[in-house]
Amino acid sequence: MALIFKGYIYIFRFRLDIQLNKMKQKKRIFFFTAIILLVILFGSFLYFKPTIRTMVVNEFRDRSYERLVGVYDENKEVPADVINNIKHVSVKWKSFSLSSNKQALQKAITENKNILITIETWPSFNTENASVLDEVLKGKYDEEIKTLANLANQSKGNVFVRWNPEMEVPVVQYPWQYQSPVKYIEAFNHFAGYLKKLSNKAKIVWSPTGYPGDSEFWPGKDNVDLISVVMGSGGENVSKAYPSASSDFDNLRLKLHRLRFMDKPVLILSADGMGTIKRTDSLLKKIEVERNLYKSTVYSKENSKEPFINNHVRKHLELGVFDPMKRLIHEPYINVEHLFVDWGEIQRGEFLKKFNEVIARKHDVILTMEPWKDASNIADSNVLQNTLNGKYDKEISKLYSVISGVEQTVYLRWAHEMEIPIHRYSWQSQDPVVYINTYRYFMNFLKEKPKNIKRVWGPAGDRGSADWYPGNDVVDYISIAIYGLPDKNITDENMQESFSAIFSRKSYRMRFFNKPIFITEFGVKGSEKYQDKWLIDAAETINENKQIFGACYFNLYDNPKAWGHIKAPDWSISEKSLRKFNSELK
Repeated sequence: MALIFKGYIYIFRFRLDIQLNKMKQKKRIFFFTAIILLVILFGSFLYFKPTIRTMVVNEFRDRSYERLVGVYDENKEVPADVINNIKHVSVKWKSFSLSSNKQALQKAITENKNILITIETWPSFNTENASVLDEVLKGKYDEEIKTLANLANQSKGNVFVRWNPEMEVPVVQYPWQYQSPVKYIEAFNHFAGYLKKLSNKAKIVWSPTGYPGDSEFWPGKDNVDLISVVMGSGGENVSKAYPSASSDFDNLRLKLHRLRFMDKPVLILSADGMGTIKRTDSLLKKIEVERNLYKSTVYSKENSKEPFINNHVRKHLELGVFDPMKRLIHEPYINVEHLFVDWGEIQRGEFLKKFNEVIARKHDVILTMEPWKDASNIADSNVLQNTLNGKYDKEISKLYSVISGVEQTVYLRWAHEMEIPIHRYSWQSQDPVVYINTYRYFMNFLKEKPKNIKRVWGPAGDRGSADWYPGNDVVDYISIAIYGLPDKNITDENMQESFSAIFSRKSYRMRFFNKPIFITEFGVKGSEKYQDKWLIDAAETINENKQIFGACYFNLYDNPKAWGHIKAPDWSISEKSLRKFNSELK
C-alpha cells in the first residue's frame, strides 16, 4: 500500500514539474515578446518622431520667407517704423496637442518691437470628415487663443495676428481652403472676437492673398484691424482658374482694387523673394495716382459703408421672357420682354424694329447692350477702351433716342457677365477699372437720365463679381443669371443645380450692394417633368426673397458657338410649364 501511495506522489510531482516548466517557458516567451515589442515601438518612435511631432505638437516657425515689403494706408493708421522693423513667425495649432511651444512664441514676442504672427489651425489627424473651421467654432483652439492673448499682452510693441491665410485661393494647400465663405467668416469672428476680448494689444489681420473672390470671405469690419495680401503666393501660382497679371504693378493694383469696399490698412507681403520695400513703394505711388483720379467714382467711399444690408422689398414682381420664337410672349401674366442688341443692329435699324414690336405689345423691356459687333459683323477686341474714346457715340446716341421716348420702363443692361474669366465676349477678361469707367460712360451718356430708364449692372454672379461694381450712383438694379447646368459636360438632367442653391451663392456675392435684384436670365434643360420641378423651386425661392423685383426666363437654346463640339442646351419650356411656374408665384 505504501508503495502505491509513493507511486502516486511521484506521478503527481512529475506532472507538477511539467506544468511548472511550461509556465516558466510561457513567461520567458511573454518576456522576450514584450522586449521585442518595446524595441519595435521605440524604434518606430525614433523613425516616425517627426511625423508624430507634427500631429500632436504646435509648431513654431520663422516665416521670414514671407516678408513685409509695403503698407497701403490711406488713413495713416500703421506706425511708420513697422515696415522696416518687424519679425514674421508662424504657429501651427493642432486640434489635439501635447505641447504648445509657448516659450518660443513668448521669446519672439518679447524680443521684437513689432511682430507679425500667422496662426494656422490644423487637424491633428488627417480624416476626410475633419473640418478645422468646425473645430474652431466648437472651441477646440480656445486654450491656444487664451495663451496667445496672454503673450500678446506682454509685448511692448505691436502684435499683428493673421489667421488661416489665403482662404480664397481655389487650391487644396491648407485645410481651410475650398470651404464655405459663411463658415470661414463664422470661424474667423470666433477666433478674432475672442482674442480681441482677451487682449487689447493684438491687432487682427484678415489675410486673403488678394485673389478674385476674396471679398466673399470678408468677415466685416468689427473684428478686423488690418488686411494683408501676398505677392508671389504659392497657391496663387498653382491655381489656373484666373489668368495671371501681366506685371507686378497690375498684380498689386488689382489686389488692392479687390479690397476697395474694406476701409482698412493693407500689409503687403512678398513670398517669392522678389519684392523689396523700395520697389513696392514705387508701385504704390503709381497706384495712388489712379486712385486719386477715380476717387469720386471707382473708389468712392459711398460704396463701402458698412453694415451692408439689402433693405429693398418688392411690391410687384416683373415676370418676363426672352422669347424670339414668340411662343410665350402672349401669355397674359408676361409684362416684360428681353432684347439683346449689338452695334450692328443699331446701325442697320434692326433694333428699332424689334424694340417697337415689344412696345406695341405694351410690355416693358430688358435691353442688354452687347457692345461688340458692328455692321461689318467683326468683333471689336478693344471695345471698352474704344467706347471710352468715343468711337460708338453715334450708336449710343441713337439707342437713347429710341428708348427714352416711350412710356414703358426700359431696364438698360450694359456688357453683361463681364467677370467670367473667358473670352466669349470681348469685354470679358478685361481690366475691371476700364470696365467700370466704360459702364459709367454709357449710363451717363445723357446729361439727365430719362425717367423711364432703369440702369442695370449685370454680372453673371460668379466669383469676383464685386470687383466690377460701377458705383451706387449708376446702378438701379443688379441682375444675375441662373442656369441649372453647372458644367457643360454634364448630360444628365438630374445633375443640374437647383435654382435655390445657385441663387443663394450668387446673391451672397452681392451682399455689399443695397440694390434690388432682377434675374434677367434663368433657364433649365431636360424633360418637362424635371423642368416643372426645377421651376417650382425657383418660384419658392423668389417668394421667399423679396429683394427680387423681377425674373425673366430664357426661352431658347443657348448659343452653339459657346459650347464647341458639345450640343448647346435647350432651355425652352412649354406654355403649360410657364403657367405652372406663374401659379406658384406670390
